[in-house]
Amino acid sequence: MKKLILFLSISALTIIPYSCNTLQKIGNYFLTEQDAVSAIKEALTIGSKAGSYILGQKGAFGKESIMAAIFPPELQKVVGILQQLGLSSEIDRFVNTMGTATEQTALRSAPIFLAGIKNMTVKDAIQIVKNGNSAATDFLRNSIGDTLRKSVSPVMNEALNEYKLAAEWNKLVAPAKLLMGDKLNLDLGNLMSGLITNAMFNKIAEKEMEIRTKAEARTSGLLQRVFGKDWN
Repeated sequence: MKKLILFLSISALTIIPYSCNTLQKIGNYFLTEQDAVSAIKEALTIGSKAGSYILGQKGAFGKESIMAAIFPPELQKVVGILQQLGLSSEIDRFVNTMGTATEQTALRSAPIFLAGIKNMTVKDAIQIVKNGNSAATDFLRNSIGDTLRKSVSPVMNEALNEYKLAAEWNKLVAPAKLLMGDKLNLDLGNLMSGLITNAMFNKIAEKEMEIRTKAEARTSGLLQRVFGKDWN
């Protein structure tokens, strides 16, 4: 009986490294699903912190990006209407202030992204590591991107109120509303939240690519172990 127990124990120890939770062995290293999940979350966390800092700097959101957000293609003619009404200077002033509010929102949104990353469920983490490029960021965007945008929206609305932009916006587009009626129905907070989250995803993707391709960007043993090897 003792021999049987000893045999089973040794067998179990032998099987563990080669379980379905292991991708393969390179040298003395095994990539497990848990290591892959932890490394993915760490890389996304680093990207979120870096993105928030970069997007919080003055001038991070230029006039073109803000104009494209508040006046999507189907409403571009609204800009022409406002300009014809002599509101070009008001538009410029509004966009400049909006840039400041958006930068502040980007800074304040870091905890939202970090909490989302911490709590998200990562499926097929090993495959995400193998896929390379911005696979982890793409997973984040597809799995909880909409949730993040909705979570950023209240923060954006706080900034809009702080800079009195909601009232300014209604005043600015009032003439166009008279001409277009119900066709002009813009949720400013929602539109700007979309701009911020998309910009954040882009910055996170850039950092992920750095971690995957540059050794100096792998600032922990886990990142070095998981992203410093070709597991394919």
